[in-house]
Amino acid sequence: MTRLIDIRKEFARCLHGYIEALEGQVDALKRTLNTLEKDFDDAPEDPEKFISNPLAAFQLVRKLSRVWATTQEHLEGRRNTETLEKLRSTAQTLPGADDVDGVVMALVRLQEMYRLDPRNISLFSQVSHNLTLDPDETFHIAMISYHSHRLQYALLWMEETLRKLDEGEEANVTKDEVLYQLASFSHQLAVIQMPSRPEPTNGGLLHPALHKSLIESIKTWEWTAKYIPHTDTENTYEALCTGKRVAMTPQRERKLVCRYRRGRGNPLMLFKEEVEWDQPMILRYHDFLSEGEIDTIKTLARPKLSRAQVIDAVSGKRVSAASRVSQSAWLYEDEDPVVTQVNQRIADVTGLELQTAESLQIANYGIGGQYEPHYDSKLTNDSDFQLRGGRIATVLIYMSDVDIGGATVFPDVGAALQPKRGSAVLWFNLLRNGNEDIRTLHAACPVFVGSKWVANKWIRTYGQEFRRKCSTIKSD
Repeated sequence: MTRLIDIRKEFARCLHGYIEALEGQVDALKRTLNTLEKDFDDAPEDPEKFISNPLAAFQLVRKLSRVWATTQEHLEGRRNTETLEKLRSTAQTLPGADDVDGVVMALVRLQEMYRLDPRNISLFSQVSHNLTLDPDETFHIAMISYHSHRLQYALLWMEETLRKLDEGEEANVTKDEVLYQLASFSHQLAVIQMPSRPEPTNGGLLHPALHKSLIESIKTWEWTAKYIPHTDTENTYEALCTGKRVAMTPQRERKLVCRYRRGRGNPLMLFKEEVEWDQPMILRYHDFLSEGEIDTIKTLARPKLSRAQVIDAVSGKRVSAASRVSQSAWLYEDEDPVVTQVNQRIADVTGLELQTAESLQIANYGIGGQYEPHYDSKLTNDSDFQLRGGRIATVLIYMSDVDIGGATVFPDVGAALQPKRGSAVLWFNLLRNGNEDIRTLHAACPVFVGSKWVANKWIRTYGQEFRRKCSTIKSD
């Protein structure tokens, strides 16, 4: 019995310790909650526009990816199973490390295309209320860039981290760690660029002068490769995406006109037609879709886009949501009368038979969203070719404006079309003799700021025999 007195004292001491531990957990959870509410206190008026900013998306994904780990740390030992299970269930929907990596790679894609130094990316702050990254975030970007074999960007982001630390910004990452990584990156880049240069002798650190030279070399972008080798750099994919244009003769410029045009399939319909390019002929039709039609199409497509899993065509692996270059879904006429209306309008303006055409495809390009140069008429494993023929024409409908980037460019001819909400663009992928028009190689430039929504209608060859007359002339 006297022993029980000691046990009572020990139990009371342990219980007191457990209560203190629970109180500590509550305090820690309150601090986590306060931080979460403070970080996301002001809900953006336009969530889609806010999240289309790569820096805002990176911060949001990065912070949310850490919420559960921090919370779970405080919850260990809690007995409220129902609350814990609910949190665990909710945690399954939070972004993970792969999603953070995906956003970073989107940022890197933008750097590659638009030749951006990390400090110049402050351009985003004009859109998102002076948004800036802290040293831990820039360090994170640097390390992911490094592990993704983007040494030049890793070096630039690591240098930006050092600059922030030198200016006194608080961070978990230390200056010594940054300097170590900076020296490592610089050395590896020096070996790549100057293989014959002797190994550094000052404890593995690169000479400051060489490090500075490398940084300046990267910022001039003299050694970065183009996506498409081309003898005329003005006509390359990258050059067109960054705003460079091909000079046209006055005679050709006079062909780029705006006019009212009766529908080729329905002369009672009047369209606002603009000649965007003459060789090949690329036509834009303004006010092709109404605001109501755009909203309906987006509403129909969003659930399909959210369910879609994007599979990399090369590796066959699932691509993380944040790293998708685009998402797409298909809409059918039995889903809503608006889909039927749009298809009929396409038939009215083109004069082509849509019986063998593909369904309406809706695509959304988010952060860094792009599509590499390709031909619409060339499809891998086209199972419909025998039944419907090749894609004779493309109708591309823009359902959003894009703040910066997102142009549709034709590298081989130098044409560049900016997205304009509600407008539709038409071009023919095949010549009248049935051969592919090699001038129609085109690409979607990365979305720099904004979100790009488009609808595609690919019209097939079969059924067009009396709609678009054939020719035996090789150049026709």
